[in-house]
Amino acid sequence: MYENEIKKEVALLVSVDTGEFDAEVSIDELEELAYTAGAEVIGKVIQKKEAPEKATFVGVGKLAEIIAFITANPVDLLIFDSELSPSQQRNLERLTKVRVIDRTMLILDIFAARARTSEGKLQVELAQLKYSLPRLAGQGTALSRLGGGIGTRGPGETKLESDKRHIRRRIDKLQEELKALEKRRNQMRRRREKDGVQTVAIVGYTNAGKSTLMNALTQAGVLAENKLFATLDPTSRALILPDGRQVMLVDTVGLIRRLPHKLVEAFKSTLEEAAEATVILNVCDASDEHSAEHLEVTRELLNELGCEDKPIISVMNKCDLVGDIYSMPTFGKTVMISALKERGFEELLDAILKELPPTRRKAELLLPFSAGAIAAQIRKEGVVEEEEYRPEGLYMKATIDMLLLDRIKQYIID
Repeated sequence: MYENEIKKEVALLVSVDTGEFDAEVSIDELEELAYTAGAEVIGKVIQKKEAPEKATFVGVGKLAEIIAFITANPVDLLIFDSELSPSQQRNLERLTKVRVIDRTMLILDIFAARARTSEGKLQVELAQLKYSLPRLAGQGTALSRLGGGIGTRGPGETKLESDKRHIRRRIDKLQEELKALEKRRNQMRRRREKDGVQTVAIVGYTNAGKSTLMNALTQAGVLAENKLFATLDPTSRALILPDGRQVMLVDTVGLIRRLPHKLVEAFKSTLEEAAEATVILNVCDASDEHSAEHLEVTRELLNELGCEDKPIISVMNKCDLVGDIYSMPTFGKTVMISALKERGFEELLDAILKELPPTRRKAELLLPFSAGAIAAQIRKEGVVEEEEYRPEGLYMKATIDMLLLDRIKQYIID
């Protein structure tokens, strides 16, 4: 009997601080991404420079330090916190003698490992092929190796061994398949609009607790882990509001600082669920010291998708970890909740109700005894406050859908 043990890849993180972003915060997030991908981080290197070196991204002195660290430690992988050019990646691999990947490749690897639906897999493969296309030239024997380790999962070795013409052909095919799926999704969306179904989209920073909230509200059974991008594929479930109204709750892919543009493009069809929603819940981890920045990242992407005029509710999750006082800036209507402990849900559902366009009204009806089917429909779809059998018929006081109310207006007494 032999026990196979999967050895974690040992990684060293590298960043160049040019002042464009907070390098310390970004490399900490890169460490979380590396952990999510299954790596063990043993060191972080940050170099302050006005601009990255064209050939090796880092300066000559810092590169010598990195090589010395690799020589003294069992490093398998170098992960850079910015996107590398193909020539930079080749030069670094040649000089350090270890595999080199960048932030984009790392995120793509996590996406490849976590995509479950056919559409999610197609989107990941498309993004990976577009990313790898300019990096094929000059890789030499690297094209012949089997995929193994962080940054190599996804399309597979046959894709990496193909020439550029074959990859372009595959990209065209994937784009056609995604267009067909998008067409089908648009048809479903139009059907929902025709049926009067309203949608509430859960968006927000990755690992903010969106899937936990989805599970708590609808028992959806979505994977919820304390890892970045635990959920990649969108999930839709019915949610019953306090007035009896049913809406569609949609969980979307998490966002992240400096999310590469090609990934936004690849997952735009998924994020369009948010753009088409009636109400948007911007879920944020209230216990994170960078929560205000997380809210801003989400707000900027929502603006890119044309959601400026949509009702947006800032849902500050994990409030049990910060107490009752929360001083961070938010935007729009704000609700404090704990998805794990199911606290604040009443206030959240009330806030959703207030932002939804009115589709129900409270009314008093007197139904003839022969209209038993109408009474049963009101009990099933509405919220009945009073019900009494009177000599002249069945009296009901209820909150009822306005479309149904219009059909039975002859029975309204108030």
